[in-house]
Amino acid sequence: MSPGPTRRARIVGTGLIGTSVGLALRAAGWQVSLQDPSPTAVALARDLGAGTIDDETPDVVVVAAPPDVAAGVVVEQLDRWPDAVVTDVASVKGAIASGVAALAGPGSSQRYVGSHPMAGRERSGAVAGRPDLFEGRAWVVVPMPDSTPQAVETVRALARAARGEVVVMTAEEHDAAVAAVSHVPQVMATLTAARLRDRDEHAVGLAGQGLRDVTRIAASDPQLWTQILAGNAAGVREVLLDVQSDLAAALDALGALADEAATPHHHTPERDAPGARAVLARLLDDGNRGRARVPGKHGGAPTAYDVVTVVIPDEPGSLGRLFAEVGDAGINIEDLHLEHAVGHPVALAEVSVLPATSDRLRTHLQSTGWRIH
Repeated sequence: MSPGPTRRARIVGTGLIGTSVGLALRAAGWQVSLQDPSPTAVALARDLGAGTIDDETPDVVVVAAPPDVAAGVVVEQLDRWPDAVVTDVASVKGAIASGVAALAGPGSSQRYVGSHPMAGRERSGAVAGRPDLFEGRAWVVVPMPDSTPQAVETVRALARAARGEVVVMTAEEHDAAVAAVSHVPQVMATLTAARLRDRDEHAVGLAGQGLRDVTRIAASDPQLWTQILAGNAAGVREVLLDVQSDLAAALDALGALADEAATPHHHTPERDAPGARAVLARLLDDGNRGRARVPGKHGGAPTAYDVVTVVIPDEPGSLGRLFAEVGDAGINIEDLHLEHAVGHPVALAEVSVLPATSDRLRTHLQSTGWRIH
């Protein structure tokens, strides 16, 4: 390993994450070389500016390979570059760490440190790569029991160079955490979206922003996610068993209420389904409480915003003009959601702002001709 800050990285695997790592490191002034089994994929990543195609000795190797082959690729890179630190960026860590420990030669696993940038997109491939993909996102660093302090610091430095926020965890802690915050949400989004597969076209046409939000990640790559779920099967199953318990409670409550509705009698508190509404209310309240724990902007505590809903024409430049008007009012947009109106060439822009500024924004936008809901 060369002394001083790490500046030479090799990216093995030039899909979305690998290309984004290369772009981010190049933007930070690093020298980056690229490797991929596909000549077309590596040439595309090179042409996009993620790095060069050469065999210059790296300080650190980033393995951006699918989870089911990542351990083998890590060991190959440890053997090929005996002075380099090697990390991987797969979204499961325990299985890969075990594979490396079993396959690596004596002492070489000391140069391996797992990692996982908590960022991604629904799109895959090098063309979806972005240099800012990791900015402000947690980048989990997962040392092996025998990883050297120098190797750990090298991977931390790489994550910081890509503008990630370093979080250090064990493999077990990581896999339990991502089961709850990443892997099970993927399963739930997928199962919800699958319910639409055979629905009547007119029924699906009623979908609004809520359904789009819930099912957004259901468009992810099935092959990749099969590998991820297989690699963290125990952790995902444990969380899904909790979900199963809540679903069973919801089904029992809904069944009781459905029976009640089908019974021709005058409803009284004594004759209504005992406790069914309380069960549903508890489940919904639990969801509120869990949602409130999701970090807000920049990973801070969630902030309550006011939403100003603005009607905008569905035409080029409309959103830019709205942004300019909000900027002219001296107000920051904290968040934004767009919902297109069914059957009308307009959209609803839900502009989230700090509560102290919402009335001023409404007044300003109305005075400049925007329609406010």
